[in-house]
Amino acid sequence: MSNNPYASPLGGYGAQTTAAGASAARPGPSAPGGDLVKDTTTASFSADVVRESRNQPVLVDFWAPWCGPCKQLTPVLERVVQAAGGRVKLVKMNIDEHPSIAGQLGVQSIPAVFAFVDGQPVDGFMGALPESEVKAFIDRLTAGRPAPGGDPLAEALEQAGEFLKAGNAAQASQLFGAVLQHDPENAKAAAGLAECYLLAGDTARAQSVADAMPPAVLDDPAFAPVKARLKLLEEIAGLGDAKALRARLETDPDDHQARFDLALISQAEGDRAAAADGLLEIVRRDRAFEDDGARRKLLEFFEAWGPMDPATKDGRRKLSSLLFR
Repeated sequence: MSNNPYASPLGGYGAQTTAAGASAARPGPSAPGGDLVKDTTTASFSADVVRESRNQPVLVDFWAPWCGPCKQLTPVLERVVQAAGGRVKLVKMNIDEHPSIAGQLGVQSIPAVFAFVDGQPVDGFMGALPESEVKAFIDRLTAGRPAPGGDPLAEALEQAGEFLKAGNAAQASQLFGAVLQHDPENAKAAAGLAECYLLAGDTARAQSVADAMPPAVLDDPAFAPVKARLKLLEEIAGLGDAKALRARLETDPDDHQARFDLALISQAEGDRAAAADGLLEIVRRDRAFEDDGARRKLLEFFEAWGPMDPATKDGRRKLSSLLFR
């Protein structure tokens, strides 16, 4: 196994990735400008237009060498498409050499431009429009669509985050690791990869990710929840048996240390509500315990859970009612 903590997928989760994951995991430069404009044939129409339009809109310019208005429109189309920066592509088809597609689409006069999106013609126009109208047509067609290659690392991070939220640590780890290969000090990717290992129950590998990061990454707010969770897990590793701790509390409800340790165990088991309630009970009974240690530990829990977690919101509300009653 590699010594690099993010060079390989999660152990036990499998190493395969989806096609979408693979494309997002290979950030790189966008396609050269010449790929935005091309000629097509009847045989290649399906690949050049139908399939390609599933990636971004494709304009099809039906033209012929004898058509004067076509000679006016085509250069305009090329300029506007190039200026769109990859949000749309242009495919030109000579209907003298390849008449069948135009016939199927009902083209009766040229120039004729059809816009394909997701494999289907969705809009179009006839005649040689001025450049301003062609630009407006393309702007309407591509509204809300990001340019391919705008920020592939950000796209990979977003997709990895969605995988992680869905509990798919294998796919998420592939993408977080790929981002770290391109940007070894990306705090969001490092935190995400560590979260994948924590989800898998592999605290050691999560810690190895943290150990491999420079101080700037460890101090980044994006990595703060991981640091808090690792600290809590380290503390929990030295705790006693939960059953014995509950027995101590039954004997002495003011055994704050037992209640405190049980709260940490509840956190380790994923019972956030019980963890918060245990610490809140200590705050209610004795703020002086461990120099206000229950409240400080509860704030660490909130940081580890994140501000939008329901347990954090509920815990903060209850803590406020205790502190400001």
